[in-house]
Amino acid sequence: MRRLPLAGVRVTDFTWIGAGSYATKILADFGADVIKIESSRRIDSLRMSAPYKDRIKGVNRSGYFADRNATKRSLTLDMKHPRALQVAQKLIAQSDIVANNFTPGVMERFGLGYDAVRAIRPDVIYVSMSMQGATGPEHNYLGYGASMAALTGLMHLTGLPGREPAGTGTNFPDHVPNPCHAAFAIMAALRHRRRTGEGQLIDIAQTEPTIALLGPTFLDLTVNHRVQQPNGNEHPWAAPHGVYPCKGDDRWIAICVMSDAQWMALGDVLGNPEWTRDAALRASSVRHTRRQELDANLAAETARWGAEELMHALQARRVPAGVVQTAADVVQHDPQLAHRSHWVTLDHAEMGRTIYNAPPLRFSRTPVELTRPAPLLGEHTDDICRELLGLSAEETRKLKEAGVLV
Repeated sequence: MRRLPLAGVRVTDFTWIGAGSYATKILADFGADVIKIESSRRIDSLRMSAPYKDRIKGVNRSGYFADRNATKRSLTLDMKHPRALQVAQKLIAQSDIVANNFTPGVMERFGLGYDAVRAIRPDVIYVSMSMQGATGPEHNYLGYGASMAALTGLMHLTGLPGREPAGTGTNFPDHVPNPCHAAFAIMAALRHRRRTGEGQLIDIAQTEPTIALLGPTFLDLTVNHRVQQPNGNEHPWAAPHGVYPCKGDDRWIAICVMSDAQWMALGDVLGNPEWTRDAALRASSVRHTRRQELDANLAAETARWGAEELMHALQARRVPAGVVQTAADVVQHDPQLAHRSHWVTLDHAEMGRTIYNAPPLRFSRTPVELTRPAPLLGEHTDDICRELLGLSAEETRKLKEAGVLV
């Protein structure tokens, strides 16, 4: 079998919770040996985040944690123990990448700031993913995805007009911009090291990739001096444009009429009810002015349709439309995801057969696939101590008894 793209790369992974864990998971998906450093004395809070398999709470039963940490290995190491530093140093000496997403200063208190790590491994790629970066007046602020969404304006834009900010429903910065920017930066640093032999420090301020999502918003401000406001599902100039009810319990369809031709096609599919035959509505500007009226009329029509039936009918006439799928729809009924084998079932040591997202990329020459489920807390401690640290079973046992490997 061909090797995975990052086979032979090792990561000492101090990241936890969302963005950092997802960034290193991307590396694990591509073949890197990612060793997650954690401790039973300070559990990664993602391990205690729902949903839990069979709704049974436990450090090894979180689906959220499993999704962010598949294919990694887990080493329990209490970094507050005075003997832990030596263990970490031995592992770092054999690692290409050291990653953390702590507030600046935490790794230094462990004795593992960039300069200390570079003294152990001169060509190391050292990744620091704090909220605001390593310097500046707010560099020592602690933040999570929701904090970043608020600070960058993303929270302000997600909601209904005239209502309080609603947010995105999840810590969006943790899931898309920050881990993906971090993984991209790491790949660039690996390429640079391959060419020059030089490692480097990557200082990521997680607020900044989040701001990158809002380019049109800031362009509107700088060019037009306009501060955009939340607009729900409305579009600046197109109508109808929104989500409408369908037959069944909590079934909905998204419809976006972006041209006059699509407006005419929408009317045809619906059987040209009287409200669609108003000649004035053939102009997009009029439709946008009367969008609230159109939304009410359209909702009354779509409620008579099954969501899938209406979606296919509209798509056949080139009107953008899509069923608002539930989680069950996405996992059990989405034909495209099934065709691409997106959902992978792995045998977890405690949860049993559980599903995972496959990497969303398909390579023609190298297999990229999940190789093992998320690790139990400390599942690979003994293996790592033996294989990489050269410790005997007795030495490992004593370190556990002393409270180092816990």
